[in-house]
Amino acid sequence: MATQAPPISLTVEIERKPDCILVHLRGRVVSGVCSFLYNKIHALIPDTKLIVLDLTHVECVDSMGLGTLVRLYVGCKSAGVKLQLVNLGPRVKELLGLTNLLGVFAEMGEKGFTHF
Repeated sequence: MATQAPPISLTVEIERKPDCILVHLRGRVVSGVCSFLYNKIHALIPDTKLIVLDLTHVECVDSMGLGTLVRLYVGCKSAGVKLQLVNLGPRVKELLGLTNLLGVFAEMGEKGFTHF
């Protein structure tokens, strides 16, 4: 019996603004979509000094998704690009807190956790 690949559970919409690139994520940041997400965002690094990830419509982040966010943060930081997370839902914020990553992303300033 043939198995079908699961549908992509994440969509990425890129909006270029004069001072930043705003990336709207919709769905689940979980294993299976992490390479897709990393490649999409990492390709934007040479084009800007600020990448804003809008997590308004992110339902779930698992450990692989968390690792991908950290990997993007490190890649951006080493290239001199600022990565901001905005509009964190309570579950995502709680996960970042439980894994002690809220402090890492909090280095971006409080604006990183407010409405963009």
